[in-house]
Amino acid sequence: MTHYHSDSQTQYDMAKFISTISYLTLVGWLVAIVLYGKNHSTLASFHLRQSLGLIVTAAVLSFIPLFGWLLNLVVAFFWFVAIYHTVLGHKFLVPVLGQFYQENLDFIR
Repeated sequence: MTHYHSDSQTQYDMAKFISTISYLTLVGWLVAIVLYGKNHSTLASFHLRQSLGLIVTAAVLSFIPLFGWLLNLVVAFFWFVAIYHTVLGHKFLVPVLGQFYQENLDFIR
């Protein structure tokens, strides 16, 4: 039995793939942004902004001894929750900073 996917389903699957790999470290984000250049979608751009925001937040917090390191545990939890929603194909705003990421990382369109 052969299954054929419509173009819209293929585009949606690619958007979910790009969104998911964007959360897999900075290297994954870079791969995702390259793939995004050929496959624009609102889902992928949303998650590219969220994942970059989490990466930058974690990097900044890592320079703050003890308190920043503890806050990075919260960032890690949000990262896991964001990946879960990405795999499901949902747009999930990270609590506290998610809207900030969407507004200020708007160079990813």
